Amino acid sequence: QVQLVESGGGLVQAGGSLSLSCAASGQTFSDLTMAWFRQSPGQEREFVAAISYSGSTTFYPNSVKGRFTISRDNAENTVHLQMNSLKTEDTAVYYCAARAAHNSGDIAAHVMYAFWGQGTQVTVSS
Repeated sequence: QVQLVESGGGLVQAGGSLSLSCAASGQTFSDLTMAWFRQSPGQEREFVAAISYSGSTTFYPNSVKGRFTISRDNAENTVHLQMNSLKTEDTAVYYCAARAAHNSGDIAAHVMYAFWGQGTQVTVSS
């Protein structure tokens, strides 16, 4: 089992920045693909970013590309999401997710992730 704990959410004005972190435990961190998803009330869980087990490859949807950056520290068992130029539509609960690195399923599909954090609220005001 993998335990994931997010931190760093909060309230920020549009155009501002926030950084989220996720601490992992319970399994060798470098054996995991890590990702961030978000969910707003009444909406489907949406893919935000993913990073390969080594950190060499990252993935983003067009909605956040160029504004968000995912990174990981395999020595500290943490993954980060730096969010810049935030928009009101980025308001959501943000979830950290993990799956085995050998899993070759759609990296943007939330059903392909076995482990989830509890979520952290990000609110962007206008």
